[in-house]
Amino acid sequence: MKFEPLGKKTVYQGRAFSVAQVEARLPNGNTRSFDLVEHVDSVTVIPLDDSGRILFVRQYRLGAEDLLLELPAGVQDAGEDPLTCAAREVREETGLAARELKELGQYYLAPGYSSEKMVAYLATGLYPSALEADEDEFIETQAIAVSEVYAMAARGEIQDGKSLAALLLARPHLF
Repeated sequence: MKFEPLGKKTVYQGRAFSVAQVEARLPNGNTRSFDLVEHVDSVTVIPLDDSGRILFVRQYRLGAEDLLLELPAGVQDAGEDPLTCAAREVREETGLAARELKELGQYYLAPGYSSEKMVAYLATGLYPSALEADEDEFIETQAIAVSEVYAMAARGEIQDGKSLAALLLARPHLF
C-alpha cells in the first residue's frame, strides 16, 4: 500500500504550527488533497517525587474549553533536542529540576492530520530549581500518588491524550 506525495502548499502559518494542503496519489491511483498540521516536535514529562507521587499541572485548554489535568509538556525550541526540552519544561511548569530523565518512548499525537511527534520522559531525583513560566501559561501543580493516578485515568478523570499515552509507557517503571 503506497501513498505518494505529489505536492504541498502552506495555507496557514501560525506561531506554533502551520497548515498545509498535501496532494497525494492513493494506492488505487486516484489523487486526493489532505490537510496537514505541521507542528514542532514536543515532550511530555512524568515528574516522580521521592514520596511516590506524580506532579501534574492543571491549566486551561482552549480546545477543551476547560481546565485539564496534564503532565508537564512542551514544544522543542529550534535546534533543541528532546532531552534538553524535557529538562527545561519540568523546571518551567513545576519549579523542580530532575537529576535523572529517562526516555520512555515516542509517539505521534494525531498522525491522521498532524506531524507532531512526542517523546515521553520519567523525571526522578527532583529538587527545587524553578525557571520562569511562559507568559501565556497559568498553571497550578498537583502531586498525586501513582496508584491514584492510574485509578483516575481508568475513571476518565484524566482526559489529556499525551498524558495518558505517557502514563501507559511509564507503567512498567512505576509498579
